[in-house]
Amino acid sequence: MAHYSFINEENIVVEVITGKDESDIDSLPDGFASWEEYYESKRDGLICKRTSYNTYANTHLFDGEAFRGNFAGVGFVYDSNNDVFYEQQPFASWTLDQTTWHWKPPIPYPDDENVYQWNEETQSWDVVE
Repeated sequence: MAHYSFINEENIVVEVITGKDESDIDSLPDGFASWEEYYESKRDGLICKRTSYNTYANTHLFDGEAFRGNFAGVGFVYDSNNDVFYEQQPFASWTLDQTTWHWKPPIPYPDDENVYQWNEETQSWDVVE
């Protein structure tokens, strides 16, 4: 079993499905070179890319090989130059870490028992009461 994402012309993931494993080429319909190509033929105007359920922050959760940065979710960005998926930028001040493909705030999340939320206006973490 594998997962496939469908990407629109703005490089945004609009759907994720469970499908055939890429290694299952014996059941691949005639005329198709890959399952990505096959599933793409079923969605007009969308690009299909396989995504790994076990990849998070560019790390495989079970010591396997990371695949395309992160498991794609609806709303994620597909970066075709780097062949990775990542979430959309949550705040204008946050920067994309191209090692983990996760967004980083300008100030790290505090390391204590409180719960915080980012305040873009003050560029700080506010305690959630």
